[in-house]
Amino acid sequence: MVSLAGLAGSVQIVVMPTDESSQRTARRAMRLSLFASFLLLALKLGAYTLTGSSAILGDAAESVVHLAAVFFASFSLWLSQRPPDANHPYGHSKIAFLSAGVEGAVILAAAVYIAVESVRRWAGGQMVTQAGLGMLLTAVGIGINLVLGCALLRTGRRHGLLILRANGRHVLTDAWTSFGALAGLGMTQLTGRPWWDPLFGLLIAGNILVSGYGLVRESVTGLMDQADPRLARELEEALDRETAARGVSYHALRHRDSGDVHHVDVHLLFPDAILLRDAHRLATEIERAVAAAVGSRLQITTHLETAGDHDHIHPREFEL
Repeated sequence: MVSLAGLAGSVQIVVMPTDESSQRTARRAMRLSLFASFLLLALKLGAYTLTGSSAILGDAAESVVHLAAVFFASFSLWLSQRPPDANHPYGHSKIAFLSAGVEGAVILAAAVYIAVESVRRWAGGQMVTQAGLGMLLTAVGIGINLVLGCALLRTGRRHGLLILRANGRHVLTDAWTSFGALAGLGMTQLTGRPWWDPLFGLLIAGNILVSGYGLVRESVTGLMDQADPRLARELEEALDRETAARGVSYHALRHRDSGDVHHVDVHLLFPDAILLRDAHRLATEIERAVAAAVGSRLQITTHLETAGDHDHIHPREFEL
C-alpha cells in the first residue's frame, strides 16, 4: 500500500452554472435589454426633438452610449458561456470584467459630453418648448428603466453573472438620468427660468460619473485578481471548521474571481503515515463541505502534502 509521505497531488470540485436553463435565462434577459434600449432611445430622441431640453439631450446621449454597451455586453455574455478550449482552459468568463470596464468607460464619456453641452446651453440661455409632452415621454422611460434594471440585477445576482449586474446598474443609472431630466423640465415649467434645465443636466452628469467610476473600478479589480474580503473570510471559516474536524491543517489559500466562478487553491497538510487513498477521500470531503458552506460558485483545487517533510520540500521563502 502506498503512503502519502513525499507525494502531492491535486483534486478538484466544481460548483458552477452549467445548466442550460440558466444560460437561456441570461440570454433572454439580454435580448429584453436590447429591445428596451432601442425603445427608450426612440422615446428620448422624440422628447428632445419636441423640447430642445439640454437635460433630455443628456439623457438621450446616455441612452446611445447604453445601447452600444448593451451590444458589447450581449457579445460578452455569448462568449462567457462558451466552454473551455485548448486556448482558454479556464473558460471565457473573464470577459465579464472587460465588458463592465467598457460599459463604465462609455458612461464616463457620456457624462463629460452631457456636462459640456449643459454648460454651453446654460451660457446661451436656450429655452425649452413643449415641456409637458416631453415630461410625459420621460416619465414613461423612467418606468421602463426601473422595471428592466431591477429585473436584470435580480437575474444577475441569482445566476452569478457580472455582465447582467453591470447592465442592470447601467439601466438604473439611466432611470436616474431620466428622473433628473424630468425634474429639470418640471422646474423650468414651474418657474419660467431656463437655467434649471442645464443645471439638472450638470447634476445628471455628476451622477453618472459616479456610476461609471464604480463599473470601471470593478472591472480593474477583477482583471487584476483583487481578493474579495468577504469571500476570503467565508473560505477561511469553512476551511478552519472542516480541516479541524478531520485532523488536517491547511495553508497557501488563494482565490480569484473569473466572472461567473471563483477559482480557489489551497494546500492540505496530512499526517505522515496516511494512505493516499484516505487523504484523497478526506480532501474531497473538505472540498465539498467548503463549497456547500460558501455562497459563491467555486472551483477548488487542493494540493496534498504531508506535515513531516513539508518544510524540506517547500522552503519557507516560497510560501505565500
